[in-house]
Amino acid sequence: MVSPRAYSSRLGSALPLLLVLWDLHYQGAECGINAEVEKQLEMGKKLLAAGQLADALSHFHAAIEGDSDNYLAYYRRATVYLAMGKSKAAIRDLSKVVELKQDFTSARLQRGHLLLKQGKFDEAEEDFKRVLQSNPSDKEDTEARTQLMKSDEMQRLHSEAQSAYLTGDYYTVIGLLDEILNVCVWAAEMRELRAECYIKEGEPGKALSDLKAAAKLKSDNTEAFYKISTIYYQLGDHEMSLSEVRECLKLDQDHKECFSHYKKVKKLNKQILSAEELIQEGRYQDAIGKYETVMKTESEVPVYTTRAKERICHCFSKNQQSADAIKLCTEVLQLEPDNVNALKDRAEAYLLEEQYEEAIQDYETAKDHSDSDQQILEGLEKAQRLLKQSQKRDYYKILGVKRNARKQEIVKAYRKLAMQWHPDNFQDEEEKKKAEKKFIDIAAAKEVLTDPEMRRKFDAGEDPLDAESQQGGGNHFHRGWNTWQGFDPFSSGGPFKFKFHFN
Repeated sequence: MVSPRAYSSRLGSALPLLLVLWDLHYQGAECGINAEVEKQLEMGKKLLAAGQLADALSHFHAAIEGDSDNYLAYYRRATVYLAMGKSKAAIRDLSKVVELKQDFTSARLQRGHLLLKQGKFDEAEEDFKRVLQSNPSDKEDTEARTQLMKSDEMQRLHSEAQSAYLTGDYYTVIGLLDEILNVCVWAAEMRELRAECYIKEGEPGKALSDLKAAAKLKSDNTEAFYKISTIYYQLGDHEMSLSEVRECLKLDQDHKECFSHYKKVKKLNKQILSAEELIQEGRYQDAIGKYETVMKTESEVPVYTTRAKERICHCFSKNQQSADAIKLCTEVLQLEPDNVNALKDRAEAYLLEEQYEEAIQDYETAKDHSDSDQQILEGLEKAQRLLKQSQKRDYYKILGVKRNARKQEIVKAYRKLAMQWHPDNFQDEEEKKKAEKKFIDIAAAKEVLTDPEMRRKFDAGEDPLDAESQQGGGNHFHRGWNTWQGFDPFSSGGPFKFKFHFN
């Protein structure tokens, strides 16, 4: 749908700037103007021809101030107004021209064009009929007859649209208005009617462009701004809703509906901004509380509850509350299966829960909808590495700790398992060999997970004790029992001091 401004721009470029120049030769152009007015008109004409509209306009203003009955000055100024997209001002000047010189067919024909674009059929038809009655040129006669037929057709379509609206056939109304508004691009009431039909058919988003156009076409159109604001609010765009309702209050600060809506939107907007600031600061638990408040503030518009849950899920994931994140993200994805943010956050939570296949599936689904998102690509690669790694040796599982376990938890788990699987605790040779292997894995897990750099590599899907996962390949690296005999299960690192003794 083309905006009124775009139509104005097209009209301005399509209008030949020579329209006024042609009129210089119109019979009766000599109307006894004084020298100063003639000078202003001449300067304005040159600037208009050069496309310097603002400067041309100032000279035509001066000419009219010097001679308020000079119809050519009004006509030329109307041409500038049209080129600038100011149709209302142009109509006023053209009306003045017709008042001063009723047989000026060019002005009357141009005014008819503009009135038809505004959907003022009766007034437009009157102008076209008067042109036909005033001994027009062949070109003007053809143009007036063409426009008169077009106006009749638009009136017929408009009558059909009104009948369809009364029967509740809103889609038919929309189709008819589509045809009408291709001609009557500045008909504010018809745009408002089409917007109303979209709303009644449950498609409020399609009503926005018509309502925005109507807000510009009609002066002090508070009702249009109010409707635009409420539609944005229902669609979940609280920021645009706040912006539009402020426009309504600029026109009428005492507008009851706008003021009431403004207070509600402003409160919600403040809460959401506060929650987002907390997320930026990494204060995820506080952000969760703030978004829970958002859901209480606006419980009647479902989109805000869904958005709040999406952001709480994000906080859970970032705060490594993986089980809570998975549960809440799943709720969001049941409503919005293609929600990329929820898919990414649930995938991260799945990684924490070591559910690598589920994480890969979420990342791949997210990638289908946003294939250039670097975070998704990196997450998918990481999940695939971790899945491959999990099929080999998983140091977290060996020690029985979570992937987000602190160093103290890792050391505590290691000490407990090292004492449990100490080979000296077993007499049977088979059991001793099994214990030795287990003890080696436990010691290796402790070595990797208590070293920040080695743990970082392992978390990224690379086993720092496995030569095959390092660049350049190589044989599988696994230390033997003798290597670990000097390792003290009760130390937190440092030189090996404790010695194992065998009978």
